Amino acid sequence: MLAEIKLDDSVKVEVVAKLQKYFQDELQQEIGSFDAEFLLDFFSKEVGGFYYNQGLADALKSFESKMEDVGESIYQLEKETG
Repeated sequence: MLAEIKLDDSVKVEVVAKLQKYFQDELQQEIGSFDAEFLLDFFSKEVGGFYYNQGLADALKSFESKMEDVGESIYQLEKETG
């Protein structure tokens, strides 16, 4: 089961400000910090898992690529025999 996505307070403040700016710039609508934080919590709960899972998939792909590089490096260290 996926743990709840928690943002550091400083990150949450930054994201709330970005939401408020988006609403003002794109929708010409003011949104208070309480409403923006509520919206952020909703998105975190409802769609955050999709982004989290994609991040994990991307990290795994990167790790697998690095492991291939390690395997190739080890193979190159082999000594010829016989």
